[in-house]
Amino acid sequence: MADGGKKVVHVAVGVVWRKGLVLIARRSDHAHQGGLLEFPGGKVEPGEGVRQALAREMLEETAVTVSPEDLQPLIGIRHDYGDKEVFLDVWQACESSGEPRGVEGQPVFWLAPEELNAGDFPAANRPIIGAVRLPRQLAITGNVASTDAAVECCVRGVERERPSLVMLRLPSLTSEAYTEVAGRCLQQLPETPLIVHDRPELAADLPVAGVHLSWRRAAALSGRPVPEDRWFGVSCHNEDELAHAVAIGADYATLGPVLPTRSHPEAEGMGWDRFTRLASQAVLPVYALGGTSPELLDRAIEAGAQGIAGISWWWPTQQTEAI
Repeated sequence: MADGGKKVVHVAVGVVWRKGLVLIARRSDHAHQGGLLEFPGGKVEPGEGVRQALAREMLEETAVTVSPEDLQPLIGIRHDYGDKEVFLDVWQACESSGEPRGVEGQPVFWLAPEELNAGDFPAANRPIIGAVRLPRQLAITGNVASTDAAVECCVRGVERERPSLVMLRLPSLTSEAYTEVAGRCLQQLPETPLIVHDRPELAADLPVAGVHLSWRRAAALSGRPVPEDRWFGVSCHNEDELAHAVAIGADYATLGPVLPTRSHPEAEGMGWDRFTRLASQAVLPVYALGGTSPELLDRAIEAGAQGIAGISWWWPTQQTEAI
């Protein structure tokens, strides 16, 4: 039972990957929210582990076999339906066997991540779509004072580490210089999605992947400042800030600092235990920020993170500062 006696339904949800595609089912017309798409899964029975429950449900619903040991946590989502609360415990599998079929008569098929449209799924599934499409590592640029140095460092870092998503921060640059750097990086790194920082107006002029706002900028908003087809992220540091990020339509958040950072070693991080508590309550993907590195990626995922965000592990300069 949840607080106040409301029933909590624990549901194991599977994101099964095969050849870059994700297994999707369509709910039967007579079911609750019938006709919508869903990620396969079902209720966790009393005394049953979530991984075992998901492996059982996948086989019973789709004839696909996944090993509980191969399942990796993706995101946890609590959704209040009024009379009951549902906890979607989402895990992903990159290994599976068996040809999918709708054992209960439901259509099942494979979709590419970019084909997942939030409007085709129940509302509670939107954060899952974000978690599926977002990478495990969010690379953030350090701070340099010149346009040429910024572009050079960005290009060198991308060529060395091949990050899947880059946030262009660079707080020391003027608006004009920042816009120049963004344009040059987009031109020189056409295959690397670029997120601009604290400049939502650039999303209308440049083909950027999204916008990330500092907490100071996000706190003043009452709604989403960018189109639905762009990523929208917010820097958060506590539970209230995470809740506000959800309220204004953020697709993801960074949360930290988790550990002391190189730039501010005197600043005490929140630690993994507190990060886990906050991430488990957040209804959106959360990146662990502050003192993280690729070596800590598995630890971050175990703590409920989408992945890690940071500067020092990819940026080819020591000029860094906290977000």
